[in-house]
Order: sequence, then C-alpha cells, then structure tokens
Amino acid sequence: MTDPAIRLTDTRLSLKGNAGMVDILNGISLDIQTGETLGLVGPSGSGKSSLLMIMGGLERATGGRVSVLGQDMTAMNEDALALFRRDHMGVVFQSFHLIPTMTALENVATPLELAGARDAFDRAAEELRAVGLGDRVDHYPSQLSGGEQQRVALARAAAPRPQILLADEPTGNLDGATGTAIMDMLFGLRDRHGATLVLVTHARELAERCDRVIRLRDGCLDTVAEAAE
Repeated sequence: MTDPAIRLTDTRLSLKGNAGMVDILNGISLDIQTGETLGLVGPSGSGKSSLLMIMGGLERATGGRVSVLGQDMTAMNEDALALFRRDHMGVVFQSFHLIPTMTALENVATPLELAGARDAFDRAAEELRAVGLGDRVDHYPSQLSGGEQQRVALARAAAPRPQILLADEPTGNLDGATGTAIMDMLFGLRDRHGATLVLVTHARELAERCDRVIRLRDGCLDTVAEAAE
C-alpha cells in the first residue's frame, strides 16, 4: 500500500495569547490518500484553517509530526518549506491575495517564473482560459469582480500542476451563484490535474462533493463521515 499524500500524527498547535498559551489543535492524527478530496468542516474557531495551514507548511506544528508526499515537514526550515510548497502545492485563500500592481496573467505567471518555467506566460494564459478568463489576461485585480479575482487565484494555484491543492473557504466572500461557479472550477481543476484536494468550508453543498468529510470541534477530530451520495 502506498503512503498517504498527507499524514498527520498526533499533530498539535499552541499559540501564545493575551492570557497565555492557547491550544488550537489537540493531537490530530489523520491520513489523506493520494487523489482524495477531503472537506474540513466545523464551527468557527474549531481549528480548521489552522490545520490546513499546517498541511501547507504555512503554520508550524508545535507537537507531533506532519508528513506530506513522504517528506517530514516538521523537520524543514522556512526556506525548505517555501521551496517544497512552490514545487508541490497550490493554495487558495478566501481573500484572493493577488498582487494589485500585476495583471491577471502576471499574477498567474509569477510563481511559474520563480520555479524556473520557461513557458510561464503560456501556461498562465492556458490556466486563465481554463477558468474562463481568456479575455481578461491584461486586467488588473481592481478591474475584476470578486468572482473573477478568485478565478485568477484558482488559476495561479493550478498553474504549477501541484500534487496537493489546499483551499481555505474559497467561496466565502462570494454570492451564491458565483460561489457555485468557483466550486465547479475548483473540482474541475482538481480533476484535470489529478491533485489531492483538501478544503475548509462552511458550505454544506461544497463539503458534500468531497470523497470524505472531517469535522473538527475544539481542536479535535469530532466525527469522520463519508460525504452524502
């Protein structure tokens, strides 16, 4: 049996607050298989986004182990984590995190250029066409709607052909119809590139499209349930 794409072993996160140390994650153990789509759900403050950030090396666990694609991320320094993330992961946030002084094409091409891709702009244009923005490549974020900006963010995450795709409330800032369109595109990109997809969401309909749903409560795994058929 092959190793899981992501393995968390007794993973813990504690952060210093005004009243002292606060336990965010309390011993999470979880395997996510290659090619699986996993939804992380639970009430606000349950640790969903923190867990996702730990998977992506954007937050460092304070206990336990985090293994991604067979690599121990808890043993990596910040530079190694950044390179690993660049080469193997795509991340989509609720806030789009686009560079305002760059066009849509430049926003998508920049990570590819940093990775040394000679065809960065061709691949960026291809991904923008895939999310329906082939005619908006020269527009700046301020010239795009919220839904269009999120599509640029999706294209940017997918352009490097990541093995792991992480999404934190990707439809949270969008209206219902636009959110549904983004949801379709997210799963379409996942299917096109065969990535393992992990997403945090409050949207029941989005979670139900996943192969499996994990519920968190107070920093612990609450229930593990298959998504509704």
